[in-house]
Amino acid sequence: MYIEMLLVFIIAIYVLSVNNIVSGDISTNNKLCNLLKEKDYDFLLIAKYGDRVYNPNEVFMKRIKNGILVSVALVFVFLTQLSYLGIIMALVLGYITYKMPYLSLRKWYKTHLNYIDSLLPYYLKTLEVLIHHYTVPVALARSIDDAPEVFRPGLRRLVEKIEKGDSSIDPYMDFAKEYPVRDSMRMMRLLYRLGLGEQEKKHEQLTSFSKSVSSLQSKAREMKYKSRLDSMERRTMTMMVVTGGGSLLLLLISIFMLISI
Repeated sequence: MYIEMLLVFIIAIYVLSVNNIVSGDISTNNKLCNLLKEKDYDFLLIAKYGDRVYNPNEVFMKRIKNGILVSVALVFVFLTQLSYLGIIMALVLGYITYKMPYLSLRKWYKTHLNYIDSLLPYYLKTLEVLIHHYTVPVALARSIDDAPEVFRPGLRRLVEKIEKGDSSIDPYMDFAKEYPVRDSMRMMRLLYRLGLGEQEKKHEQLTSFSKSVSSLQSKAREMKYKSRLDSMERRTMTMMVVTGGGSLLLLLISIFMLISI
């Protein structure tokens, strides 16, 4: 029975390879990446490590490879006493191995949420200065080198789409979806409208855009201070609980010592 299952597995891999869904070359498995990869995985990976450290597709394929290796290794370890329950456990542990790096990135993102959300308004403030002298597409292109690392891949794709003649709002919305930080959708809509505006109305629209960016910066600062305050309150509460608990414990020990005497 297990030999038949192994043959089915080999045939399935062969069929996927023939149809170019899976290949031996990690860099060519884009179809598999699009099917299985979490929507925000690229954003989380680049947010933590930058766009020059890791290739998201390669890292994702390594996750799949590690999950499969763990499952296969467990199957071979328990091969002499293999059962359906053993196979299910091997698959579950393989899935956990595959999912753990993503969950770790999500945990890191939640911890650094306020910092990551604050990157967009400060980038937009730099972009606003460039828009005073250039059109929006040119300003976007010139801003890439000075933009936060997390935004650079998306900005390159955004500028590339615009340069290819896409004058719709889609490139801006694609960027906002790729980087789901606070108010990214609204700010990208404002940026698109600013690019469509007539030259005579540019100053008025730029003033409105500047006010929105300043408001977003103020909100980011408020969230940053609130996060710090909450952190200080948690630490203070922890110290009070520990101090109170220690004092109570010492008091109880003293009472028991007096009673025993």
